[in-house]
Amino acid sequence: MLQLLSILLLLATAWLIHYQHRVVAKPTLTYANTPYNQRLLARLPRLQRAFKPTPWAYNTHLQLLWLVLKDKFTPPLHYDRHETLTMSDGGTTSLAWLDSTSNPATPTLVVLHTIAGSPHSMRAFVRHLHHSTGWRVVVCTRRGHGLPFTAPRYNTMGHVSDLREQLAAIEQQFPQSPLYGIGVSAGSALLVRYLGEEKEASLLNAGVAYCPGYDIGVAFARVQPFYSRMMAKTMKEEFIAPYNKQFGPLPSATSALAATDLAELHTNLHEIAGFSSQAEYLSNTNPVTVMPNITVPLLALNADDDPVCVKENAIEHEHMVLTMPAALQVRTQRGSHCAFFTGWQPHSWAHDLISEYLQAVHAEHT
Repeated sequence: MLQLLSILLLLATAWLIHYQHRVVAKPTLTYANTPYNQRLLARLPRLQRAFKPTPWAYNTHLQLLWLVLKDKFTPPLHYDRHETLTMSDGGTTSLAWLDSTSNPATPTLVVLHTIAGSPHSMRAFVRHLHHSTGWRVVVCTRRGHGLPFTAPRYNTMGHVSDLREQLAAIEQQFPQSPLYGIGVSAGSALLVRYLGEEKEASLLNAGVAYCPGYDIGVAFARVQPFYSRMMAKTMKEEFIAPYNKQFGPLPSATSALAATDLAELHTNLHEIAGFSSQAEYLSNTNPVTVMPNITVPLLALNADDDPVCVKENAIEHEHMVLTMPAALQVRTQRGSHCAFFTGWQPHSWAHDLISEYLQAVHAEHT
C-alpha cells in the first residue's frame, strides 16, 4: 500500500511539474509601443499574468470537447426580440437583441457569429459578455443561418455590405449608443474586413477578433484535417445542399458540394458568394488585404494550439500588427479554438479578457 502511495505521489509531482512548466505561461503580446497601447495595457493586468488552462482539460482536443459539451447543456437564452432585415438585393438577415430596453446611451456589443453559428449557438458567449459588461448585446445573423435564402448569395465569411446595413439599422435605433464589435472565428474575418474598408468612417468604435484566421487565402488549407472535413460537411449540408433552387444552376455548385475539406470548398465557393472568380472572391472578402487600414482599437486573440486557426496565421502577421497604432495581438500557448478554459470548474479566460478589453477601450474614449 505504501509503495502504491509513493508511486501515485511521484506521478502527481511529475504531472504538477509538467503543468507548471509546460502548460502555464504568460500570453505573448504584439503591439506598437504607442501611448494609447501603453495606457490600455495598464488597464489589463490579466495580460501580465500567466494563463492557467483547466488542469484536467488543457489539451487542444479536450478544451474543444468541453466547449461542445458546455454548449450542449447551456440553457436557452431568451432574446428580447428578433428583427428581420431585408438587404438591398432582397437577401434576408436578422438582429437578435438582448437588453434592448436599457438606457439608450448604454454601449452596444455587436456580435458576429461563427461559421455555422446563430443567436442560439452564441448564447453562452452573449450571456457572459452581457453579464460582465452590463451592456446591450445584438447578434448580427447572416444569410441562411436559420433564415431563408431570399437572394442567391451565401458566403461562409459573411458579406460586408450586409453588415453595413445591419449596423445602420442598429445605429438608427440607438444613435446615442457607442458600438463595439466582436467577431468570433469566421465572424472575425467579417469584422476585420469591415473595419479595414471603413477606416475612420467605421460605426464600430473598436473591435475584437476572437480566434481569427487572418489570410483566408491560406488559412483554410492549414486547418487540421479532421476539423476541416467535419466543418466542410456541415457547411455543405446546412447551407448549400438544401438550396439547389438557388445555387444549383451555378457551374461551380457541383464542385462545391463534392468538396471534402474547407480549402476545396472555398476554392469553389466564389459563384455561390456572388463573385465571378476565386481571385475576385478573395479580393473582396480576405480580411488581411485591408487590415492595415484599421484606425479603431483592435484586439486579436489566438491560441498557439488552435487546430482551426493555427498559430502560423497569427505569427505571419505580427509585422502588420506592429504598423497599427491601436492594435493588440494576444497569443496564449494553450486554449484551442474559442475555448480558453481555466479553473478546476472551467470558465472562459477569453470571455473575461474580451469584456475587460472593451470596457478599457470605452473608458479611454469617455
